[in-house]
Amino acid sequence: MSKTARGVKGPLILSAALAVIAGAVTTVVSTGGGDQAARMDLGFTAAGIAFIASLVVCAMLMMTEKPNADHLGKGTGINRSSAKIPGGSGNLDKDGNPRPGQGKKNDDGAV
Repeated sequence: MSKTARGVKGPLILSAALAVIAGAVTTVVSTGGGDQAARMDLGFTAAGIAFIASLVVCAMLMMTEKPNADHLGKGTGINRSSAKIPGGSGNLDKDGNPRPGQGKKNDDGAV
């Protein structure tokens, strides 16, 4: 794991704060005046949507920051040239057609 410890407390607190703000604003704005009842249903709906959306965004940002392990950068498949692979781009002419004698051979040895 990386040297910095990553927890879930920070993103949860941020998401909860955004949910409270979104819920309060939606409740106040959707009421429509001081004489009418507060629209708590819309407030709770907006709070839930804001909480889930911000939590997903935080999770995506945490995943994109995560570096790969050191052993994943080593091996035979990294930076291979397709020109060296049998049937790769090194066996094609300028139009993308297989060069004569470079195609797949069947069991009889014919191209």
